[in-house]
Amino acid sequence: MTANVKYADVEVGTEIPARTFAVDRADLVRYAGASGDFNPIHWRESVAKAVGLPNVIAHGMYTMAQGGRYVTDWVGDPGAVVDYGVRFSSPVVVPDEGGATLEISGKVEKKLDDNKVVVALTARSEGQKVLTRAKAVVKLA
Repeated sequence: MTANVKYADVEVGTEIPARTFAVDRADLVRYAGASGDFNPIHWRESVAKAVGLPNVIAHGMYTMAQGGRYVTDWVGDPGAVVDYGVRFSSPVVVPDEGGATLEISGKVEKKLDDNKVVVALTARSEGQKVLTRAKAVVKLA
């Protein structure tokens, strides 16, 4: 698969259109099965509240993965991401009724050699920033 976004077509400051991802408890159960992380704070409200959380929360790695998905969907090639890192600043709280939303936007922060760019991501849920220092290095066509 080749990248759809070309290095020559982006500049520092190029904004990537924001996307909203719905997150519900079924997503968390599927992620638990795929990742092997069955911590009950990610699916059982009574346990989450007993440890001081407001409700069930999404796995941090699930939230991070949605940021990666956002970048790979933009570039059109999952293999184009050569480096990716985040810090978790707040959990994504996922109520049973209605679930949650994760809003992700991005901007090209820097152009590097070899057709690579640094994309800075912003991820919010319910107006709260959930990822900080979220950056992906992406090799473009």
